[in-house]
Amino acid sequence: MQAVPPGFPDAIVRWQKKHGRNSLPWQNTRDPYRVWLSEIMLQQTQVVTVLDYYARFLQRFPTVGDLAAAAQDEVLALWSGLGYYSRARNLHRCAQEVMACHGGQFPRTAEQLQTLPGIGRSTAAAIASFCFAERVAILDGNVKRVLTRVLGFSADLAQSAHERQLWALAAHMLPKRQLADAMPRYTQGLMDLGATICSLRQPQCAVCPVQAMCQGLRTGEPEKYPVKTRKLKRSSQALSLLWAQRPDGSVWLERRATPGIWGGLYCLPVFDSEADLCAALPQRLRARLEPLQPFVHVLTHKDLYLSPVLVGFSEKQAMPSALSKPAFGGAWFGPQTWPELGLPAPIRKLLMQGRIS
Repeated sequence: MQAVPPGFPDAIVRWQKKHGRNSLPWQNTRDPYRVWLSEIMLQQTQVVTVLDYYARFLQRFPTVGDLAAAAQDEVLALWSGLGYYSRARNLHRCAQEVMACHGGQFPRTAEQLQTLPGIGRSTAAAIASFCFAERVAILDGNVKRVLTRVLGFSADLAQSAHERQLWALAAHMLPKRQLADAMPRYTQGLMDLGATICSLRQPQCAVCPVQAMCQGLRTGEPEKYPVKTRKLKRSSQALSLLWAQRPDGSVWLERRATPGIWGGLYCLPVFDSEADLCAALPQRLRARLEPLQPFVHVLTHKDLYLSPVLVGFSEKQAMPSALSKPAFGGAWFGPQTWPELGLPAPIRKLLMQGRIS
């Protein structure tokens, strides 16, 4: 086992009390519903973005029972714009399972929490640590950065054996005393340190509470940690969007299949090219097509080049059979209805522009 700096957990706890983040809306509570909701929202998403979504979710679903009883479309609609929509689907399933299998109470251990939909090892540990003071390690991106720099852990985390080794070290570094207070503060302190001081680039080592213990700082190259050779390459995809709209403002939307981009959300019909889009329409409608300004929507590892094409339908004109098959789950939604659906952020923004009144 790699040497662990003595006094490390105590230094993190002391720093968190004085300098850590202590006023976020999901802090200062041991309610596992609120902590779980924040942990899921904070996956791959910055705190500043989560704040408004968190408040809206709690206003609409103040308890796990309220969330479980909601329709999935309502959950997706509130999630719209937050991205990674599988999180919202799993959030809903998890709430239903807590109600059905656990009597409306979240399990009290990380091991049991991992059995619920959408809760992985690190998220389960965070909930168990914050809410139940369980002595269990987390290892999200910020924490990996802090620990690998402090330990000088240079093994390649792209290899699962090395990641397991870091998990073991993280568990070995946990507080051992006064766990009721120390575990939540230690867990939060590692998150805070990684988010505010031990940043990916240009870490503020001069104000770090564990600078004297940090092997990465001692080498003069803390930024080289953590080591992970396998990197996801950015890709791009061009898609054409059929914006079919009636004079009353109704638009044709279909539910996207899961898994996949925007899975489970309602969306304008999507085609790989404008030629494919035209081929799905009869000749009389092709003459009405109005190409709109293309735009780019940036996902984490992919750029979507979206080209909307507007076509006006008469009041009672039906959608062509190629687009109205049951498998597509498509329907006309009026201007009072579609804003309440779960829509991808770029589609919602596009429709809100309201090209036809």
